[in-house]
Amino acid sequence: MMGTFFCRAYPKYLRCSGIKRKPVYLKIISINLSYQKYMKIRKFCSLVTLLTVALVSSVAAGDGWMTDFEAAKVKAVAEKKPMLLDFTGSDWCGWCIKLDKEVFSQAEFKAYAKQSLVLVELDFPRDSSKLPEGVAEQNEALAKKYGVRGFPTILILSPEGELVEKTGYQRGGSEAYVEHIKEIVGEI
Repeated sequence: MMGTFFCRAYPKYLRCSGIKRKPVYLKIISINLSYQKYMKIRKFCSLVTLLTVALVSSVAAGDGWMTDFEAAKVKAVAEKKPMLLDFTGSDWCGWCIKLDKEVFSQAEFKAYAKQSLVLVELDFPRDSSKLPEGVAEQNEALAKKYGVRGFPTILILSPEGELVEKTGYQRGGSEAYVEHIKEIVGEI
């Protein structure tokens, strides 16, 4: 049913000024959508919402770090770059915090990683409810798959997802760590 309807609204008197308002006519337009069109629009909106949530959660770690392993794997294959997986306890592990402060947050590492690596942060915070839905389960499964027993554990994977090397915190700051990673990546 398509058409235009009018309804009459009677606003209350304005008591403070003593002015009486006139009736207001509101134009209400009825839109006729078929069920199929409605479902297409609803599916499209759901898809856009899902993709937005996936994008936000995959880049939630910030500075190029992804949290979605499967999305990172696809990116690594597409860009032909190895993956660096950081198994971390970002809010409780002292060595993890030190590694992030001394290496991962430094400009030299960021520049090298941007052009040469796909970065994946697999966080195990004290309160796992802070993680997006499904991420905690994914992180647990990956830790089990790769035999992670302590934090920080850094894994270098080929673009196809095969383990190349397992490492962790290294002394010497970002320059030494970048050289360490370059040696490992050179084996691929």
